[in-house]
Amino acid sequence: MLGAPGAGKGTQAKMIADKYSIPHISTGDIFRANIKNGTELGMEAKKYMDEGKLVPDELTVRILLDRVAKDDCKNGYVLDGFPRTIPQAEVLDSELTKLGDKIDYAINVDVPDENIVNRMSGRRACVTCGATYHIVHIPPKNPGICDKCGSELILRDDDAPETVLKRLGVYHEQTQPLIDFYENKKVLKTVDGTVDSADVFKQITDILG
Repeated sequence: MLGAPGAGKGTQAKMIADKYSIPHISTGDIFRANIKNGTELGMEAKKYMDEGKLVPDELTVRILLDRVAKDDCKNGYVLDGFPRTIPQAEVLDSELTKLGDKIDYAINVDVPDENIVNRMSGRRACVTCGATYHIVHIPPKNPGICDKCGSELILRDDDAPETVLKRLGVYHEQTQPLIDFYENKKVLKTVDGTVDSADVFKQITDILG
């Protein structure tokens, strides 16, 4: 799944996993599981994370391949949030080829930056229970107050327009080139991410069949 932060690719990845009964794989989840279970790969990744460093691409791919080798991935899987860069995509591609596996589709959830800034800067989170709202799409009954526990709702730093623009800048620099990479491999499919999430999902299922 490809798409800018806030494009909704994580939501779509979960919906695909549910519909097709295949695992939804995010590298963050696999790292946490490996560290929790004290695996050799997990301990290796933890060393980098404890030092505040990025886990090297080769190690990330090894952890990912270990996950997709499990029985529940025999009929397919959805990758969410990986690869993020061209080097990661190249390592993943060559390692999957060795296993007789490949990426069937790279689905790009396309949303213009302006929509993403509006979408994310409208989010509000409860300081107490963590419930999330959107001032336009899912407003609370009383402005600024959580429906569930009555606490104050805030705009998280991550969702502030200037932070969102910075994250989009990083995305365009590092991850956008993946669109060309998968286009060249003839597996890229782009869907309109500005419509309702059910309509985005319909576009994706039309592609996957």
